This record gives sequence, structure tokens and C-alpha cells, in this order.
Amino acid sequence: MQATSPSETRIDLGQVRDQLRQPRTHLKGRQASDEARAEVRALIGPAPVQGHRRDLLIEHLHALNDHYRALFERHILALAAEMRLPVVEVFEVASFYHHFQILKDEQPAPALTVRVCDSLSCQLAGSDGLLAQLQRDLGAAVRVIPAPCLGRCEQAPAAQVGQKAVACATDRKVKALVAAQDVTPNALPQALSLQAYRAAGGYVLAQQIASGHRNAESVIEELEHAGLRGLGGAGFPAGRKWRIVRSQPVPRLMAVNIDEGEPGTFKDRTLLESDPHRFLEGLLIAASVVGCEAVYIYLRDEYHEARQLLQRELAALQADPPCPLPRIEMRRGAGAYICGEESAMIESIEGKRGEPRLRPPYIAAVGLFGRPTLEHNFETLYWVRELVEQGAGACAAQGRHGRKGLRRYSVSGRVRLPGVKLAPAGITLRELVDEYCGGMADGHVLYAYLPGGASGGILPAPLADVPLDFDTLQPYGGFIGSAAVMVLSQQDLARDAALNVMRFFAHESCGQCTPCRVGTEKAAQLMERPVWDRETLEDLAQVMGDASICGLGQAAPNPIRCVLEHFPQEVGAGVNA
Repeated sequence: MQATSPSETRIDLGQVRDQLRQPRTHLKGRQASDEARAEVRALIGPAPVQGHRRDLLIEHLHALNDHYRALFERHILALAAEMRLPVVEVFEVASFYHHFQILKDEQPAPALTVRVCDSLSCQLAGSDGLLAQLQRDLGAAVRVIPAPCLGRCEQAPAAQVGQKAVACATDRKVKALVAAQDVTPNALPQALSLQAYRAAGGYVLAQQIASGHRNAESVIEELEHAGLRGLGGAGFPAGRKWRIVRSQPVPRLMAVNIDEGEPGTFKDRTLLESDPHRFLEGLLIAASVVGCEAVYIYLRDEYHEARQLLQRELAALQADPPCPLPRIEMRRGAGAYICGEESAMIESIEGKRGEPRLRPPYIAAVGLFGRPTLEHNFETLYWVRELVEQGAGACAAQGRHGRKGLRRYSVSGRVRLPGVKLAPAGITLRELVDEYCGGMADGHVLYAYLPGGASGGILPAPLADVPLDFDTLQPYGGFIGSAAVMVLSQQDLARDAALNVMRFFAHESCGQCTPCRVGTEKAAQLMERPVWDRETLEDLAQVMGDASICGLGQAAPNPIRCVLEHFPQEVGAGVNA
């Protein structure tokens, strides 16, 4: 046995074990203060016996952000403690969404936030100049920022002062609201109330189906014969979707997508602000036929007026239900276009980052909270009552150029009368502008158009006689999507429109997959050059389309391809051989 050197230190392992078993006198890292926890509890309430629901995290973040005009670090720590979540989990959710501004405790919160839309229709109407003017004039206390599409393209340029929407915004209008601190949502007096809706025969069909007087199978057949398809962009047949989810084991859930973030799209907001109960009846019919025990309505955060209206009318419906209601909960988006993708929306409803899921499994089998889920766009449900009551024959009698039915087109840009236009499916762009929009705006001649918002490509005026409907535009590099039609004139360039939407995609990419995250940024840089590098852009478009996880990255190359195909003279790229 070796003798111990005087310089050596002997460690008693038993003593070390005993020390490790002792409870810590304090936890590692920064801890939430009692004061911050009290501030959080004042807004979200005390924890129930079973603890705060994890899926309400984003709702609680909204409560803090609304009250304090930002998310302070002390409140993120306190919220994590109250919900018994890791701080990093709360932080990573809060930092994902554009509408949450995270500040250090010593930083001042802005007195007010003003958002100016910088999407294509608003840019055409001068939003860039408006943004610069307001940033110069309103001072450091007011946070003035560009915002991706506010869903008010027919009111371009659109702005938002606090939670108040500003149509056809000018610097004078915005400054007056800021000076008066007039920041609450506008009233919607024209919206149809529950009493008025019932007086016009509303909820009779929902009652008949719930009571069994109207067979559920006949309802699905009517939708199939009418050809109703998803109207959020994907166009999946509604009747088939109902059958698929109905065949899944219980409990089944339903998620309604009113995120409507596609630039150029505003039909859902317009309909919701005028007739909310037609949508709610469609929701009840779908839930009853498919057998959904709970419904979650996901509404984009920019629609403050619509949210107040829907909360009020939903409360009235629940207080005086025409038939047994499923549990209905509203969820508030937080400024993330990607949450229009169905699986990203479900992640957000669950209180997580809005990142699309890999498929399979599909959400019809494994969706919200792991249950079979019926997912629908707002307008799809809005059509249900009318199609079932009037029958498929009445719907089929409509349409042009061999297409059947009616469609709502959100039209904006260089037309005299922008807005939501209910027109025959298959109408051409030229017919739509001339017959429903009062023609082109004064001094403007049709040059190009985007038939399906930012994702749907850009087509030249010679293709203005192609029917606007599902499956008609693909041969030319476009698609109808949510029917968001943005019209360009001889005063505009297709390359500028393409760059605008590519910057939008780069801003809104969730960052989960490299082809989309890096590809959109790189594409925007290449598209800024006077002469486009055709070979590099085509290669980049191929990679993005083939390797991106979801529709954002897959559709983002469409404007590139369309400019190279239809407008090569604008970018010095030559013509394809």
C-alpha cells in the first residue's frame, strides 16, 4: 500500500453522496419573483387543481402581451412557473410568433404599436411611403413596423393602430388615431345577430340534422353532388373528408381555420363580419354529421373586430342553443402565416410553435391532441347550409366555360371596385374585372395578375381568358388556391410583384426545413439583381419545391418560374428554348 503524499487530498465518497442527497436550498438559474407571479396570476387566474392547461399557453401569452404591450422576461419566467413548464419551452413558443415582442425587464415597452401592411396590394397603393412617413413623424414612443398582409387588401393601403383597423390609411388618419389613443377594434353594426338570423330561417337545418329528421348520409351526398371543395387553398372534396373522419374511432375533434394569411385573401373576414351565424350553423352541421365532440376555431390575430363579434355571437348561441352543441373553443393566432397550414395550425392550437408536421399520419386519423380531426376553412363551412337547403342541382346550374357552381373571389390591385365578388366558377379574369369590378382603375391597362395570392403564380394579360377554377391554371404555372386575385397594370412589373411575395415567404418561413428557410432568403437576394441568373434560380426552385416539408416552401418558387416563363424581358433572362 502506497503512503499518502502530503500534497494529496483524500475525498470521502460517502460524504459526497450524502451532500448530493440533500435538497437544494435554491434552484439553479433565475427564479420567478413573487411580484411577477402575482402579475401573471392577475391575468390568467390561479392554477386549477389539475394545473393550467398546456394548450392555453399562447392564450396566456396574449393576455400578458396585451396588458403590458410586450412580453417581459420576468413574466415569461413567472408564466413558466405558474404552468409548471420549462422556461425554454415558454420562450421558444413566444419567440416563434411575430406579434409577441420579448423585452428585457429594464427595456421600455412601446406606448403603442402601429402596423402598416407591406404586402403586394398595399404596396401598389403606396404603403412603402406611408410606412416611412409614419416612422419619421410618430416618434420613438410609438413602434411603427411593416406587417405582412393584414387581410384588408380591398382597403389598401391598410394599417392597424393598436387593435383598430384603418382602411385606406393615410398619415393623417393614423396620426389622428394615435393622438386620440383610439386603439380599440371598430364596431360592426351591420353584422347579422342571432335573433335576425333565426328569424330568416337560420339553424332550422342544424336542428333537423341533430334531431335525426334529416339523415346525415343525405347531407354528405348533397355536398358530394354539389362538388363542394376546401376553399382555403388545397381544394380537397369536403364530402370525402367528412366520410374519412366519420369512419375514424371516437372521440373525434374539429378544427376550423380562419387564419387567412395568404396575401390578397380577405373573403373569410368579409363574410364573418357580416353573417357569423351562417358559418356557425355550417360548423354545427359538420360536427353533428361527423360526430365531433369538440370544435376549435383558430382566428388570425389581425382580425380583432371579427374576434369580438364572434365571441359575442358564440356566447349568445351557447346561451340559447337551437340544438345540442359540441364544446366550442376559440384560439387566437399570433402572427404566423405558416399556421394556415393545417398541421401547423393544430400545433398552434395545442399551444406550441406553429411548425408543420411530417405526414403520414394525416390529421384525419391523428390530428388535434392525437385524435381524428376534421379540419375546414371558414368559407367551406359557410357554404354548407345553402348547398344542402337548395340542393346540388341549383349549384350545378351556375358556372361558366364548362365549370359548375359559384366562387367567391377576393379581388384587389389595379381595379376600380375591389372586394369580394360572388361570381360563377370558371369565370375568366377579364370577365371578372369587367363585369364585377367596374373595369380597370382609371389610367390603368391590364398587364398581369396573380390568380391565387402569393402562392398561385403570376400570369400575363394574354392568359386573362383562362377560366379561374380548380385545375384550370396549372398548365400555365399558376393555381387558384383561395381565389385571391391581385391585378397588375402597365405601371407595374411582374418581377417587383414576385420579389414582394418572395420576401413575404422568407419572412414567414417557420425555419424548420433548410430548403425553405435558406431557399426563400437566397431567392429574394437573387431576384433583387437587375439580371436574373436563370440557371441558379431554376435549380433553387427545383430544390425548394421537391424538398420542403410543407406547401409554403413547395409553392414559393411559383413566382420565379412564372416570371422566367412569361416575363423574361423584365429580368434579362432570355426565353426558354
